[in-house]
Amino acid sequence: MSGATQKQVMLSAVQPSSGLTIGNYIGALRNWVKFQRDYECWFFAVNLHAITVRQDPKELREQTYRAVATYIAAGIDPEHATLFVQSQVPQHAELAWLLNCYCYMGELGRMTQFKDKSQKAGENIPVGLFTYPVLMAADILLYDTELVPVGADQKQHIELTRDLAIRMNNAYGEDLFKVPQPMIPPVGARIMSLQDPTSKMSKSDPDPNASVFLSDSDDVIRKKIKRAVTDSGSEITDDDSKPGVKNLLSIQSAITGTSIAELVRQYAGKQYGHLKVDTAEIVVQAVSPLRAEAERLYAERAHLEKILARGAEKAREKAGRTLKRAYERIGLL
Repeated sequence: MSGATQKQVMLSAVQPSSGLTIGNYIGALRNWVKFQRDYECWFFAVNLHAITVRQDPKELREQTYRAVATYIAAGIDPEHATLFVQSQVPQHAELAWLLNCYCYMGELGRMTQFKDKSQKAGENIPVGLFTYPVLMAADILLYDTELVPVGADQKQHIELTRDLAIRMNNAYGEDLFKVPQPMIPPVGARIMSLQDPTSKMSKSDPDPNASVFLSDSDDVIRKKIKRAVTDSGSEITDDDSKPGVKNLLSIQSAITGTSIAELVRQYAGKQYGHLKVDTAEIVVQAVSPLRAEAERLYAERAHLEKILARGAEKAREKAGRTLKRAYERIGLL
């Protein structure tokens, strides 16, 4: 037991809106599996973040269960990592309010993701879209998190979390919050859209061919990758001038462990068609067993709810201690 308490604390989460993609698997889930025995891990579905965009209630509920089923199917063991759903731990929203009072408008206005998403929101931009990074900071700080595995696009949010932790520690004591560090995987952390390889693959992309979902059938996966945008010319290279080709090579490399340089050598003299067919089969082999196991677990609702209830109880206990400490330091009854 004493060994467990000495492990570094790692935390990560994925939004359950839409379905999880092969990008989520490569950039997050697969790494979680590697980490769970070496760290004290907290993995959860961030459904409060999901409602910054209007959601269908029934669909959001079901996708949340599917997300957790997929976590377990990917290899997350509830006996080694704490699995829970964000909305079942009210301390997330409570600490977010406290942090809102110590965060500055200018800091949030500089967030790249807010700039991108607010442009798509039109005139009526939800306040939650603006304050989203503050809730993310609360997610992290509640668990005395030391390491946060994230994609490069989320590093800015971790920097804000660090700034808020340091700011409040300076005001209320250095031991109020643990200051976290980002952990960015070197390969496959940023899988790009199949239709616009200059943009990250996204669960919310309106183009159904842009993302490979972990729930897609084998045939659908093959069709999507066959339709993937490549580039002019015919040489298979990882040059930045060929983002479509580079993206397919990155997907292959991340799944198989073969270096991109070695893949480029293997494809010397071959056509884009060869690259697409091979990539499709590699993705199918990775997704097919995961999809089948996730569907089996999703159907066992009572089992999932038992796992989530246990995880939420543990999370509320840990988060409650952090929130109590913050309330006391700030002077709240």
